[in-house]
Amino acid sequence: MTADLLAPLDLAFWNLESADHPMHLGALGIFSAHSPAAGAHAADLLAARAAGVTGLRMRIRDVWQPLPSALRSPFAFGGAAREPDPDFDPLHHVRLHAPTADFHAEAGRLMGRPLERGRPPWEAHVLPGEDGVCFAVLFKFHHALADGLRALTLAAGVMDPMDLPTPRPRPAAPPRGPLPDVRDLPGLLRGALSDAARALDIGASVARSSLDVRSTPALTCEPSGTRRTAGVVLDLDEVHRIRKTVGGTVNDVLIAVVAGALRRWLDERGDGSEGVAPRALIPVSKRRPRTAHPQGNRLSGYLIRLPVDDPDPLARLASVRTAMDRNKDAGPNRGAGAVALLADHVPALAHRLGGPLVGQAARLWFDILVTSVPLPSLGLKLGGHPLTAVFPLAPLAPGHSLAVAVSTYRGAVHYGLVADAEAVPDLDTFAAAVSKEVATLIKACRS
Repeated sequence: MTADLLAPLDLAFWNLESADHPMHLGALGIFSAHSPAAGAHAADLLAARAAGVTGLRMRIRDVWQPLPSALRSPFAFGGAAREPDPDFDPLHHVRLHAPTADFHAEAGRLMGRPLERGRPPWEAHVLPGEDGVCFAVLFKFHHALADGLRALTLAAGVMDPMDLPTPRPRPAAPPRGPLPDVRDLPGLLRGALSDAARALDIGASVARSSLDVRSTPALTCEPSGTRRTAGVVLDLDEVHRIRKTVGGTVNDVLIAVVAGALRRWLDERGDGSEGVAPRALIPVSKRRPRTAHPQGNRLSGYLIRLPVDDPDPLARLASVRTAMDRNKDAGPNRGAGAVALLADHVPALAHRLGGPLVGQAARLWFDILVTSVPLPSLGLKLGGHPLTAVFPLAPLAPGHSLAVAVSTYRGAVHYGLVADAEAVPDLDTFAAAVSKEVATLIKACRS
């Protein structure tokens, strides 16, 4: 195993983080148990298998390449790299907790704890259930180590064996000397100018998309460093029934459900939904699992206004569908959702110096994150114990009070909700509103 420079977006996530605002993602998996000792057995298996998963042994360290290397790659000077941790101890990353009756309460507490930056940035927390018939595993991965797709691959490496797509190997780069080849200088200069122009183009799109908009107060807050999580399980057949009736995609329906749930939640808590149309950032992956480098984040996004103020559930869905179609026609390289692409055109040192400022500006670009995390259609197991539910947990952007992640798994839709615990003490109310909104859409489709 050798050191590997972080991709630009990975480096951005690494530098956005602070001690009071962690930037890890997570997944809370619920497993059926054959005995009260199943949780302890699962913890032993996770620790034993983690030692054999290469990606879980990688830590992140700062690198300060000499200037000649920086001339060849502006992401080398002041950047960071993944490298094998010579002192890797899986027992430090896998922790068995006392039995609990509330998996989400424990997950929220644990999601608020930053990962250790001097060690491989991931953890697995095993939570035995008090009833002895189930246990949960909370996986935490820093976004600089893995995005949703990569995190899935790493987590699958410690589950019971199953077939997963094998990424195609990347061609090896030709060896380079300490100085750039003189023949490459014109190309390097053109590339630098092209990067600068592309960054200005994206920046202008971001600025235009953010004009004359205000953050929704209920979805922004001063970060408290605390977390709360909740989960909602929906029948995928019901979602398909809605889609077949009104058209669009499953993702359109799932986003519209969030809009309707926000409307209910705001009205119930007394904030009111009149005139509210928060900006939702919908991440879009720009790489393919079989062909892309497995460790580099490549994300853009779509930005849409959620029609929270519209009282008609079918009209809300139609608005979401229209907005998503418009984004898809334009492509993922325009609008405020494309802000993640700026990372590809900013030197590493700028990420290091400007990361905190960029993080504080997140609330100026969007109000809520709504992301979809792919999961395999095959059933997963750990020590023979079936995974019955899995709730993806997205990082909470600085200044935001709520983030939504969605996955489909074995005929069910799983919403994973993450919130600032002080700003959103009523997260369970929002979770209940998600379920009610699906029932409302089904009723509207029958009318």
